[in-house]
Amino acid sequence: MAGLQADTPVPTSVTAHGQSRVLEVAFSDGAHFRIPFELMRVYSPSAEVQGHGPGQEVLQTGKRDVTLEALEPVGNYAVQPHFSDGHSSGLFSWAYLYRLGAEQDRLWADYERRLAEAGRGRDEPMPVAAGGSCSH
Repeated sequence: MAGLQADTPVPTSVTAHGQSRVLEVAFSDGAHFRIPFELMRVYSPSAEVQGHGPGQEVLQTGKRDVTLEALEPVGNYAVQPHFSDGHSSGLFSWAYLYRLGAEQDRLWADYERRLAEAGRGRDEPMPVAAGGSCSH
């Protein structure tokens, strides 16, 4: 199955906590993560965020208060979150959710470094894209 290897831990429970804005995921190997919606949003695996190749990533800002409006299952291998800022094109495989949970500290540090390098603040609104293209 796409996105699911034989040794990939699978979720045994997935709970979205609206008040604290975290996705709580327990996996079959005993791992348990609380992944902030903001982290999920700024690291969405979508082309809108990741680009179409290395160096084309779009730095996300203004996502601290983003919430989940829906979380749809995609087969037996992923979920598709619908965020309050309108972004809904990322498919989060079990392996990708596991990585977000397991590598949170490194990912947050990398995000903060990229913000600093760009001279941007975490809470700044996303810039309006030239040509009227979607900025979420």
